Amino acid sequence: MVTTKAAAPSSSGSGRSGGTRRWLAFGAVILAETAVGLDLTVLSVALPTLSHALRASESDLQWFSSGYALVLAAAMLPAGLLGDRYGRKKVILASLALFAAGSLACAYSRTAGEFIAARVLLGLAGAGLTVMAVSALAVLFSEPERPKAIRVWAAANMVAFPAGPILGGWLLSHFWWGWVFLMNVPVAVLGLVAVALFVPESSSAQRPGLDVVGIGTSSAGLVALTFGLIAAGQDGWGSAGALAWMLTGLGVLVAFFGWERALMRRGGQPVLDLTLFRSAAFTWGAILVPVLFLALTGLLFTMPQYFQGVLGTSAEGSGIRLLPVMGGLLAGLASAETIAGKLGARLAVAAGFTVLAAGLGLGAATTAASGEAFAATWLAIAGIGAGLTMATATTAALAELSADRAGVGSGVQQALRNVGAPLGSAVLGSALTSAYVSHLRLAGLSPAAGHAARTSVFGGVAVARALKSAPLLASVRAAFVHGMDVALLVSVGFAVAGIVLALIFMPARAGRQPDPQAAPRPETSPSSSTLADRSVADATSPNT
Repeated sequence: MVTTKAAAPSSSGSGRSGGTRRWLAFGAVILAETAVGLDLTVLSVALPTLSHALRASESDLQWFSSGYALVLAAAMLPAGLLGDRYGRKKVILASLALFAAGSLACAYSRTAGEFIAARVLLGLAGAGLTVMAVSALAVLFSEPERPKAIRVWAAANMVAFPAGPILGGWLLSHFWWGWVFLMNVPVAVLGLVAVALFVPESSSAQRPGLDVVGIGTSSAGLVALTFGLIAAGQDGWGSAGALAWMLTGLGVLVAFFGWERALMRRGGQPVLDLTLFRSAAFTWGAILVPVLFLALTGLLFTMPQYFQGVLGTSAEGSGIRLLPVMGGLLAGLASAETIAGKLGARLAVAAGFTVLAAGLGLGAATTAASGEAFAATWLAIAGIGAGLTMATATTAALAELSADRAGVGSGVQQALRNVGAPLGSAVLGSALTSAYVSHLRLAGLSPAAGHAARTSVFGGVAVARALKSAPLLASVRAAFVHGMDVALLVSVGFAVAGIVLALIFMPARAGRQPDPQAAPRPETSPSSSTLADRSVADATSPNT
């Protein structure tokens, strides 16, 4: 059968100004999503200051990040559905307004409770912005244009990791702590103006129904699973409460998929179109990105602690020392389209995971005497593998995602990715802590000092310095490096799992192949009507 679809807007010829407008629109969305990422990394740097300023307990500090993560998990699929049903531009604008309000509320919070409530607002905004950013890739760009757009999106996602500590550390060193949140407000306002001017409204050609049961069960299941993973990271995998939450979440998610399948059989409109998973490219592209982040968590979780606790740098300095990851990532992103074109999606993703595993494996050979040059080398190698994997897997998933299903499809991808983050932190945090504690030499310390040293490398360094004990300081740092090496070896295992999954399940070539006998269609500018036409054509075209 010959499949046809409306031509995507071109950035050449008569569509050149339209191409510029699309990139301006996408740039506005990316700017807002980058601000969300910066907010998360800046928070980690600001926690000690917030503890003093808000008189926050250890439990309060945990909820500053956990509350955001839970709201983010709950809102992913509903945000995608709202975009498909009511208009993606409306969801972006509402999310930007919430982001500005939440940032203001964070800056002027007087108590820990007020700050947690403000983080809830930011979680809702973050869900809308991250989901709509991915859906914009499917709506604004044709398949040939998407690899370039994905490279921009992936780079913007990774910028926050080194930039957050650098910017946050500088602001906290020179200004009032509220400025680390107030800086988001002008970004949100700029985003509002840019989105209003340049982003065309788009929605599903066939307006999806409101599946209340599906929304409720998916949100509840993701929240329970995420909460269980966070609890496992804090209390250990033997915690009965953590296991209960995780099992409850998985049970509710199984019930959710059962409900969605039954609803489809009855001819209803489920929140999640299960036919998306008939495409191996979408399914495994969406799964392998969280596997990538599981592997990357070892790097992102351990290296700031290594730089600050072992090498003695500041938070700002640790961000600067993460820049080799960005350089490697950009190199991987730049080469992804060429490599995928020659090798195909399957081998390109496997190659990316292989390079990542090599970089992480080299990092696992770190000793207490290893210097910054060694760290920069293996971080750059790992970044190259991460960039190649992220770009290729995301492109493969989006190749099968029509503009008509962009919102919910993006919500699925982001929900999977955001479950991967706490899972990686829980697994790798447990591995690091266990190995760190087992190698500490604390003979002769008081119970209180020993407990403080076991809590973290920072606690151990503080105890050693208070006691002016060089042997204890050396023991703490050597023990942490051992724990870091163990965590990075676990990350290597995740990367190897990515290689195996890619080789077994990823299709050799991802994307719809054009029919050579199909007549070319005239190029058009990216108006809202064009986007709607593309949505209808995509929704009615079978995947061949």
